[in-house]
Amino acid sequence: MAELTEESIILELKARSKDELLYELATVAQRQCPHLQTEAVRQVLLEREQIGSTGVGNGIAIPHGKLPDLHKLLLCFGRSVRGIPFEAKDRMPVHLFVMILSPAEMAAEYLQTLGGISRVLKDEGNRGKLLQAASVETVQQLFAII
Repeated sequence: MAELTEESIILELKARSKDELLYELATVAQRQCPHLQTEAVRQVLLEREQIGSTGVGNGIAIPHGKLPDLHKLLLCFGRSVRGIPFEAKDRMPVHLFVMILSPAEMAAEYLQTLGGISRVLKDEGNRGKLLQAASVETVQQLFAII
């Protein structure tokens, strides 16, 4: 089962655009799995975004993609208090991002993880706690159920 590590949580993203955000998250993924290439991860995420925005509304986006050279599910969380234009379904800026990277052969675990993340983010109280979180531990506790 995937988990959010301390290194995979960014409490204040530097990005101001969708492209910058995907690069910033790809960089975090590369730090966790050094064999990954940041640009290759960003490209996989961009290709998925071209199919349709992963900005689901309510200030949430769940960028995701499959990587052939990945051996485990990888999660990253990022928060932007100011919000990032992300072509979300409700056309509002996105504040909370959870990136999921998956090996192609882990479809069942990927879907289970996506479901758990969606349950956490669907709850308005949880979204408020994530927006106010002062520590990575708070973020980890909220996502511990997935």
